[in-house]
Amino acid sequence: MLRLSARPFVCRQCRLQAPKPRFFHASSWLSSSSSTPSPAEPAPIRPTTAPRPNIDIKHIRQNATLHEQNCLERNYKAQSTYPDRINNLHQQWQEHQREGRHLRERSNLLRRQIANPATIQGEENPETLQLKDMSKEQLLEEAKQLKEKLSVIERNESKLTAEIEDLALQIPNLTSEQTPRGDEALVLSYINDHPEPRPAESDRVWRSHVHIGSELGLLDFAGAATTSGWGWYYLLDEGAQLEQALINFALAVATKHGWRQVTPPSIVYGHIAAACGFQPRDQHGETQIYALAQSQADRERGKPELVLAGTAEIPLAGMKANTIIDESDLPMKRIGVSRCYRAEAGARGVDTKGLYRVHEFNKVEMFAWTEPNMSSTTEIFDEMLDIQTEILEMLGLHCRILEMPSTDLGASATRKCDIEAFFPSRRQKDDGWGEVTSVSICTDYQTRRLATRFKSSGKVIFPWTVNGTALAVPRVLAAVLENGWDESQMSVKLPECLWPYMGKESIDLKHRLK
Repeated sequence: MLRLSARPFVCRQCRLQAPKPRFFHASSWLSSSSSTPSPAEPAPIRPTTAPRPNIDIKHIRQNATLHEQNCLERNYKAQSTYPDRINNLHQQWQEHQREGRHLRERSNLLRRQIANPATIQGEENPETLQLKDMSKEQLLEEAKQLKEKLSVIERNESKLTAEIEDLALQIPNLTSEQTPRGDEALVLSYINDHPEPRPAESDRVWRSHVHIGSELGLLDFAGAATTSGWGWYYLLDEGAQLEQALINFALAVATKHGWRQVTPPSIVYGHIAAACGFQPRDQHGETQIYALAQSQADRERGKPELVLAGTAEIPLAGMKANTIIDESDLPMKRIGVSRCYRAEAGARGVDTKGLYRVHEFNKVEMFAWTEPNMSSTTEIFDEMLDIQTEILEMLGLHCRILEMPSTDLGASATRKCDIEAFFPSRRQKDDGWGEVTSVSICTDYQTRRLATRFKSSGKVIFPWTVNGTALAVPRVLAAVLENGWDESQMSVKLPECLWPYMGKESIDLKHRLK
């Protein structure tokens, strides 16, 4: 039987064990942002079934300074040394190539002399003259020695090539020009035009969704703690109904704009997650991905390790791994609802209560493949941002749209925008703001690692990918409860867009589900 294990798994895609990339930053629970990685240890070769990555190593070699600076701007200090290391390894590989070329030329002459001495009779140079003076036994012995030397050189070349690829796989995507360098996000605009909400006159103090959910019997954290531990929860009655209402509403908005629905799996291969930019540990060295325990027999057979997906982005991206997309299908837009699993252990969870940071949750995720140019990709990026804005605007939430800085970008993203909603319960933390959606452009970072291609004018090209959260249920549910709370009536006024899905305009003690 497979068992859950919140332990580091071996990423056979990258042939690396438990690297520590930028992952699940405290403000990036919804996105693929990650945190500063550290040097990795060698690990077993990826399974033969894994997509073969095709990294543009030549660009890294020819632009080593650019990639080094990019790593430093993203706080990838360990990876900033990799471009130079790749160039050094490439020089060693070239030396082996030159040595091997000379040995092969010598080997070819030996074979010709052994097979038919007459073929080199007219070639008067020191090397051929030497061969003419050698006996057949001497020729055969030298040919054997050359074969052994060439075998060693070829093994060294393969080892160097694998090491170069491993290092290149860990280097993050280049950062876009729109991305602010440093740690500070840029506020682009507000949604619902109310940057500093105030509590209702009936409420003398702000109420957290934990308090509201307990008052109305919508949340049960104690039962979940007994059943599963910290970070899990039960949604009860209208709480469970509100979850489904939010999902159906988000799907309705997105499908109206032409996004096709997908129900993706929640379990994926570890190398697929790694190819998407998701890694097993965060900057504190804490486990972030739940792996499914394998039997010793499966490990010995090299069976790929399975993990629980942290977001539908991973299985949606993997849907087109090792395939060639029809160019006429681009842009290909998909939206999926999935359960998401994140260990979210340790430092970030200590001071976070309620639904804001949990181990398991529902999320509606948009994912698209586009033509490999910034114009086409930005058009989809803006469309995702418009859909997110439409959803949050109709929910009546006070939000701000941020252009995220370079240190907040995950390995795969070249650009990222977050939308933060106002949470009354978070006034003492981040001035009340909390991330509820995110959208990222990943260029060909994922498709090169997943071998997703399309043909154009006879050439095989890697499309670009864009991903964005349409709606993350727990946080939006919490924001709806907190912002709709009426202390005098002991009720939550629901956004009008949810009335058809809820069958009511508010949640209160008088009208509880029977």
